[in-house]
Amino acid sequence: MSILKTVTLLSLSVTLALSAAQGKKENEFKEVIKIGKKSSMKLVKALGSNMKQHMKKGGPMDALTFCSTEAYSLTESVNKKLPKGITVKRTSSKVRSEANKPQDDEMQVIKLFESMKNSHVVLPPHLIQKISKNHYKYYKPLTINKPICLKCHGNLEKNDALAKAINEKYPTDKATGYKMGDVRGVIVVDIEQKF
Repeated sequence: MSILKTVTLLSLSVTLALSAAQGKKENEFKEVIKIGKKSSMKLVKALGSNMKQHMKKGGPMDALTFCSTEAYSLTESVNKKLPKGITVKRTSSKVRSEANKPQDDEMQVIKLFESMKNSHVVLPPHLIQKISKNHYKYYKPLTINKPICLKCHGNLEKNDALAKAINEKYPTDKATGYKMGDVRGVIVVDIEQKF
């Protein structure tokens, strides 16, 4: 066989092998995105529908009571319904509850989203971080997109009954001072799966 044919066959074999590996990697990312979207939406729907219900029932004070007594356990119940190796949570650079404190890599992503928003860059619907083989994190940015959010997360009057209640339930609260459109935080879906 001529050297040219050997080189051509070798090049074709390498190209096919690289193409197959690239296809597998692309399918893996598609699966991560699918899992991330589905898991984050479960949490958004569970918390959002309850929050809406409590706001209608008793306004911001009732919503605050719901958040302080039930939001964490509701997140845990969503996690119990997810497949093994998948967990979901909310976090922020300005947490209300220490239970929602971000890890170092999560804080970096939050700061990235905040920087993008402050630079008038349109936020992506999600960001994927590869931790290791078969381990990813899916980040969905959360923004202040409804005026009602500012009732508890905007600029509160110090002597206001709601501000006093927030301070009583969350003495280390940092989750105020937001304006419409601000990045409130992220939903993080931790995915450890064999793909």
